[in-house]
Parts: sequence; structure tokens; C-alpha cells
Amino acid sequence: MTVTGAESRTGTAPVPEEASFVGIQLAIGTSLRRLPGPALLDGGIDLPDATRRSFRLDGARWPTPGVDDVEALVDRLVRRGVITRDPLVTEVLRGGRPPVTARTLERRFRAATGLRHGAIRQIERVRSAAVLLSTGEPATEVAGKLGYYDEPHLARALRRYVGRTAGQLRDGTGGTIGLDLAQPQRTTS
Repeated sequence: MTVTGAESRTGTAPVPEEASFVGIQLAIGTSLRRLPGPALLDGGIDLPDATRRSFRLDGARWPTPGVDDVEALVDRLVRRGVITRDPLVTEVLRGGRPPVTARTLERRFRAATGLRHGAIRQIERVRSAAVLLSTGEPATEVAGKLGYYDEPHLARALRRYVGRTAGQLRDGTGGTIGLDLAQPQRTTS
């Protein structure tokens, strides 16, 4: 059982043959109470004392979820306060403009995620680009639609945050990717 944080760049993870996983991806600004986002940025930790049936988190033992009961586990973790969310970050990601200074906003983003607000916007934009490119949309159109200066600007962002070229995304080559290209990216919990 491993908990990983946000990633500020592309990375790879070894995946054994025939492996199966159940994962929980928390919305931006949502974290585990005792494992804050900045401490997990570009890394993670293995939870101690984990077995096939249960794991220890935040001083309690929890059942290891399967595909069918993962949402129930998340609900229990939220009710117990193990999963927390910064309401200011959530408000901004939903398009709100809270009455705080830019400096306060930046501090809250860094405290909740370990990332700057601008970096989060860049990551969301390149994820949108990856989805569009994987459906066959031309790179020139994607660059223009999402506000990239030109195709090389888009290519640099793809390399940094997705680890693929526009051609690899279009052709479905380059190996397995941890970005669910079939679903639009959500930024709320």
C-alpha cells in the first residue's frame, strides 16, 4: 500500500506483469491529514503494516479496498477527518475568486499541494491537450485551442508533464500512460 503525491513532472513506475491495482486519486487541494501534499510532492511513502486485507493509516486499521468498495472507504475516511480539503483551493479551482491576496492564495496552494497555482494550471492544460491529441486532433489545432504559443511550446509541455510526444499520443505508442485519456480531467473532489 503506497501513498503518492502530486507530480511536478513526468515519471515512470515499474509495473510487474499480471499486476492489478486499485487506486484512489484525490482532487487537487485534497490530502490526507497526516500526510500533507508538500511532503509527498514528486514522491510517496509505503504505509507500514499493510497486508492484503488491511492497512494502517492515521492511527487506525482500514480494510484494503477492492474495486467495488473503494468509494465506501473514501467516504469513511472523509467522515473521520483522515481526508481533508482546503476550501479556498477548491473554490479557486471551481472558478471562484475569494477575497484574499494573491500571496495568500499562493501560500494556500503550496500548503495544500506542494505546487504553485500556475503549475497546477499548466498541468491541467497539458492533460487537456493529451486528451485532445489522443483523439486524433492535430497538434496545431490543440496548441491554438489551449493557448500554447506554438507547437514547440506544446511539445515541451507534453515532454515535461506527460512524457509523450503529440505523435505518440495520437498513435497510442510510447507505453502505458498513467493519465486516463478516456475521461476528462476533474479538479474537484
